[in-house]
Amino acid sequence: MLNRLTDSLDFQGQALQLRSERQRLIASNIANADTPGYIARDMDFAKTLKAATGALPAAGALATSHAGHIGAGAAGAGGATAAGELLYATPAQTNLDRNTVDMDRERASFADNAIKYEATLRFINSNVRTSLSAITGQ
Repeated sequence: MLNRLTDSLDFQGQALQLRSERQRLIASNIANADTPGYIARDMDFAKTLKAATGALPAAGALATSHAGHIGAGAAGAGGATAAGELLYATPAQTNLDRNTVDMDRERASFADNAIKYEATLRFINSNVRTSLSAITGQ
């Protein structure tokens, strides 16, 4: 029972941290919309979350052939994305200054990610409230 509770909170905590990192990336793209040569960055959220929670091996992680072998995945256990996991945005249309920021796409991504961040916070809050209610018996 306790493992299920902590696993759920760990997963949601990782999701929240990655949503925050994605929001930072999108905000950086928006801030550099007029910077010549700037290439917009983003992340594949689902793939990064799977790697952060251990459902997938992290980028560059070596597979272990035996449970006693030391794995390379321990280095990236902080949940933050490695530079190799970030994606480059493909330009919707060519610009003379070679900037790939599409403000419409960035605004939509920013709003979508903000809503999902808020939903994750509400889920964590609800989960904690339910647990406290169960513990206190109210």
